[in-house]
Amino acid sequence: MVVNRVLYKEPQQQFIKDVENNRVYQKMQYCAEQSGIRSCESEIAAWTNNAPHISTLLNDAGVTDAYVTFEFLVPFSRKRIDCMIYGKGENEELNVIHIELKQWSNKTVNVADSEGNFTAEESTSTDDVVFNVEAFTGRANRVVAHPSQQVKGYQGYLSNFIEVVSNHEVSLTGLAYCYNYLKNDPKKPAYLYDEKYNQLLQEYPTYAKDQREELVDKMQLLLKKGEGLDVFNKLINSPVRPSKKLLSEVATMIEQGDTSAFSLLEDQIVARNMILAKIRPMLSTTSTSNPEQKYVIIVNGGPGTGKTVIALHLLAELAKLNNKGHGLNVRYATKSKPLLEGVRTKVRPATRMLFSNVTSFVPASADVNSVDVLLVDEAHRIEVSANNQYTPAARRTDLPQIDTIIRAAKVSVFFIDDRQAIRGKEIGSPQLIKDAAARYGAIVEECELTSQFRCNGSDNYLNWLEQVLYNQPVTSTFRKEDFDLQLMDSPQEMYDKLVEQNNIPNQTARIMAGFCWPWSKDVDENGDLVKDVKIGNFAMPWETHDDIVKFSKLPKGYVKWFEWAYKPEGIKQVGCIYTAQGFEFDYAGVIIGEDLQYDPIQQLIITDKSKSKDPVLRMTRQEATMTFDDYVRNIYRVLMSRGMKGCYLYIVDENLRNYFKQLLSEA
Repeated sequence: MVVNRVLYKEPQQQFIKDVENNRVYQKMQYCAEQSGIRSCESEIAAWTNNAPHISTLLNDAGVTDAYVTFEFLVPFSRKRIDCMIYGKGENEELNVIHIELKQWSNKTVNVADSEGNFTAEESTSTDDVVFNVEAFTGRANRVVAHPSQQVKGYQGYLSNFIEVVSNHEVSLTGLAYCYNYLKNDPKKPAYLYDEKYNQLLQEYPTYAKDQREELVDKMQLLLKKGEGLDVFNKLINSPVRPSKKLLSEVATMIEQGDTSAFSLLEDQIVARNMILAKIRPMLSTTSTSNPEQKYVIIVNGGPGTGKTVIALHLLAELAKLNNKGHGLNVRYATKSKPLLEGVRTKVRPATRMLFSNVTSFVPASADVNSVDVLLVDEAHRIEVSANNQYTPAARRTDLPQIDTIIRAAKVSVFFIDDRQAIRGKEIGSPQLIKDAAARYGAIVEECELTSQFRCNGSDNYLNWLEQVLYNQPVTSTFRKEDFDLQLMDSPQEMYDKLVEQNNIPNQTARIMAGFCWPWSKDVDENGDLVKDVKIGNFAMPWETHDDIVKFSKLPKGYVKWFEWAYKPEGIKQVGCIYTAQGFEFDYAGVIIGEDLQYDPIQQLIITDKSKSKDPVLRMTRQEATMTFDDYVRNIYRVLMSRGMKGCYLYIVDENLRNYFKQLLSEA
């Protein structure tokens, strides 16, 4: 377990010997390979270059008994902290210093003025100020978070999840060290120390090359009593707190403006700051920008990359600005009724008006630019028409749904994942959004989220899953320590394990299935839900059909279909893609029905439309952008990525079950 948490760990004296013999990067590379992490040339170069600078700092500080780790795994993420140093301070306090190391020089860093930032006066607190810089990294210039902002994000994550840090048994100090950068360079500007970063730098300092003495003094103060191994063991063996559930924190975020439960990291910070830049002119009385100019921002991200977290972060901050008298009209919109109702149940009635269905912005309900900022979650679920069977004649429109959204808002932000499209009438895509933006003269910006926080942060598992489901060469591997994927011999065995996991305090589990069984619209003769999902001796009811709810026939002890994911009674029913999408659980159980099979002759996973009981999915729609085959693969990708810690599988098709057994034996 310790090996998985760090790529390098040694007492100070051994670390110094490893530096002298150029062995640090070799040990890290070996450990990375053992952990299924592929290290590129630039990473190896960074490891090689970083280690001597840490060694020199420790020597100059006169520290002799610290403990050193590199690439510490952040809980529930695949992000790793460059360096952490452990030891006791002057007053015997247990200290851990986490350091973000940068090879940047003055000539490779510029202020990302095009992205813009809120000043401390314009924001509601210094906690909400987010800073980006433009730097040469990854062999190209790109916008990245300020090093101190990265440190702040890591500080929040470690404080939230590692028990000995959150209860203050161990003191955590975060800083950045840019060892090739000069704060006082007479020839080149020091953009990292622009005055707008002053508050951030006070809390989470970034040290430059010409500030080494200050950093040395700080390390001496925090590590001078040594005993670093003891401190390291205390931290690494500390319980990791349960993963935060977004719904349980939403009221705190929106109504109290406290977003600390979900610290943003790296590309999430960049995306959030890009959006805030477009809002800034609305807050300024001196802005010279065109008040009618529309902006469209597309945020692409796969499962667990934090799309909904970013949307709610923004909503929380902008709601606070409203409380300060800025008067922004901000809305969060999604097509997912379960997600929408789940959020609404957690907030006060007065706050619920911030949350809308995407159908709410037709011309009859929303004037042009009547919404300042519209945050559209699950944008891949946007449909062709803004009308549905329940839309009154007076509210109907000829505009496509995407047009109604962009027409209504000055700034439209779309959070999207192309591979979460699950039915033919849902056509949301980046290109659809760009085409509509062009019709309204909107300026379009796009960003990509890559940091992954679901599936125990295992990019390896998600890569493996996509390769398997989409018949790609399976080159990724993962270990049970990375993500707990288990293939069960029976659906009952799977369900029993899920109930066991769900009964653990602060933990959730749900069972889901492909739509391969009928969904009863009425209760049985005894007034009970029909157990539609039948496999051998196993039988369970689907989530409650809306007709049963509408006619007040809901049996006691069960919940409405859209409550299945977030109310505890949901464990007694099988969920489908329409109730599970957008939610996450600690453990997900998935029954793969016969709509997904394995052809041993072709040696390919195939789909079978005749096995589907989903009337919408079976329908051939002219406007569909994908085929039935695409949608089924997407559905199982979504279902199998709902788990934070693990996924249990039961597969109906015997050939596919055997194929997965073979794959898991090789993974």
